[in-house]
Amino acid sequence: MADHVVPHFHNDAGVAMIEIGSHEFMCVGAKPPFDHPHVFLDLGNDNEIICPYCSTLYRYAADLGAGEARPPECVVKDKAA
Repeated sequence: MADHVVPHFHNDAGVAMIEIGSHEFMCVGAKPPFDHPHVFLDLGNDNEIICPYCSTLYRYAADLGAGEARPPECVVKDKAA
């Protein structure tokens, strides 16, 4: 069993960029049932990454905690996602 939960983010709001406090995360696109395949993204040494499915730009923000996002409504609350 994993020792941590990978944060999930969505872009129902249709914003151009989501700032996140995690280097590894899942993008689900929109909230289910309108989601795309849940894709694992890893920033590695970079500070930005674009989801290959929905083209959302994710940018790392050091002032956010792991699993937090700006705007905050982009965090998937349902862990079953």
